[in-house]
Amino acid sequence: MQIETLSYPELLQLKSDVESEIAKREQEEKSKARKQILEIARTYGLSVEEVLSKSVSVRKPVEAKYCHPEHPDMTWTGRGRKPVWVVELLAAGKTLADLAI
Repeated sequence: MQIETLSYPELLQLKSDVESEIAKREQEEKSKARKQILEIARTYGLSVEEVLSKSVSVRKPVEAKYCHPEHPDMTWTGRGRKPVWVVELLAAGKTLADLAI
């Protein structure tokens, strides 16, 4: 097929036909993939629910390593940016060891 010889309406029709065929084949490929996944799951004795379920890992909160000497409720884990109060105390001559819990 020589695309250069097609008229504008013919090109539009061709585009529509191609998009339709792509959508059809995409569904076929997804269906094949689904069947393969289910077959592999059955081979290993897994149910569909087990394959599709998300394992949720719950992170424990990180314990604070440093606290403000005058305001114990102001804490910092030592991760991420230093809080303003830590920066101010370090500038005033304190060390992180002084702030350690």
